[in-house]
Amino acid sequence: MSKYDRKLDQAARAAWMYYIAGETQQDIAEKLGVSRQVAQRLVAMASEQGLVSVHIQHPVATCMDLAEQLKTRYGLSVCQVVPAGEHEGQGLQKMIAVAGAEVMAQTLRLPQPQIIAVGSGRMLRATIDELPEFDAPQHSCVSLIGAIASDGACTRYDVPLWMAEKTQGRYFILPAPLYADSAEDRDLWCNHRIYRTVTDQARRANVMFIGIGNVDAGCPLNVDGFISDPQVERLKQQHVVAEMIGHFIGEDGKRVASELDERLTSVTLTPNTGREVIAFAGGKVKHQAITAVLKGGWISGLITDEESARFALAQL
Repeated sequence: MSKYDRKLDQAARAAWMYYIAGETQQDIAEKLGVSRQVAQRLVAMASEQGLVSVHIQHPVATCMDLAEQLKTRYGLSVCQVVPAGEHEGQGLQKMIAVAGAEVMAQTLRLPQPQIIAVGSGRMLRATIDELPEFDAPQHSCVSLIGAIASDGACTRYDVPLWMAEKTQGRYFILPAPLYADSAEDRDLWCNHRIYRTVTDQARRANVMFIGIGNVDAGCPLNVDGFISDPQVERLKQQHVVAEMIGHFIGEDGKRVASELDERLTSVTLTPNTGREVIAFAGGKVKHQAITAVLKGGWISGLITDEESARFALAQL
């Protein structure tokens, strides 16, 4: 997507808020993370480019309507939906990442120190890659998930480090593997003083940025060797469709107990906490997972694509 296309998308969003949602230019500025003057110019640009007539002639208008429906249906405070069109794979991931980076940037621009808890996943990392560099050393990034492999090496799940490098802020790594070798081994990791310090930081986070994983043969946890093929099959027999930082969620949106729980070291997640938990996920392979997470009230915000949004809205 070119810089001009992104500007046009932003103008369409501003026009939708102004002409359809009836929001003020100050409201638009705050939601888009721009100044009031920029918001005013975006509304004017939408008119000049012919996006505004009886209705807004742009795919973003449909997406914003879907976002509002998701917010109403699932009680979200934050939601952005990007046009899917013919995109899948890397193209769709790029679009979600660009939109997600705008949402992340709203937190990173705050002058007040923020504790930002970060999960894992390829979508989350792609979103952070789209962030510009920030001179924001007042913020702290804390990991929600262990990024140490069984051989002691750090893995690609160490996503929070990428955000810390973007902000120049402090970074707190969770000093543990995702799954310990045994329940006894997990107790050793989780009772360490540094582990308790980091998880306490995570519990006090102002916002959590998190990915949503699907659970199927060939899913990232399976491919990267964290869960075996037989374990995937047993999870599917329990109707597990989603995973967030190692927690498994069934198609009804409820947490599913598994044989892996006694070895899991990541920060505990609970639904309907009232906390700001924003997820980034999309694509056909994630439809069931996203819907389950929404049903269970695990998140307060979602950045996704229009087909994923339609799927979630079609569920009873």
